[in-house]
Amino acid sequence: MKSLFSSHFNWVEKAMDLHLVRQNIVASNLANINTPGYKAKKVEFEEELQAMLKAEENKSITRTNPKHLPVAFDPNKVSPTLLKSLEPRVVQGEDSVDLDKEMALMAKNAMIYDTLAQVMKKGFEGMKSVITEGSK
Repeated sequence: MKSLFSSHFNWVEKAMDLHLVRQNIVASNLANINTPGYKAKKVEFEEELQAMLKAEENKSITRTNPKHLPVAFDPNKVSPTLLKSLEPRVVQGEDSVDLDKEMALMAKNAMIYDTLAQVMKKGFEGMKSVITEGSK
């Protein structure tokens, strides 16, 4: 069944979800800034998301065997990778959470999330316009 929403809504939704996960991890890092032995965590998903977008652009996922059927990409299969810092800073009396770095990451992530929310809002405004203008 065809969806009322174009496929870009699914992509924007997934990107927003992933940025929310990142924001929660950064908040957790900041909350544990004074916890002895705590290692900062980070979330990476951009490379996987870009690869999936490229596969969607080509309208198929790479097939390793010609007998395999092409599969339409499902954005719900993209998930974040949670990484713990494997190289804690070796500074006596300090933890592995860098306050400035985490705050900068949080600000950048919030701006990207807000931009994605604006993209979603504009899409809904466009649909509203089509509906209201079409009824005249």
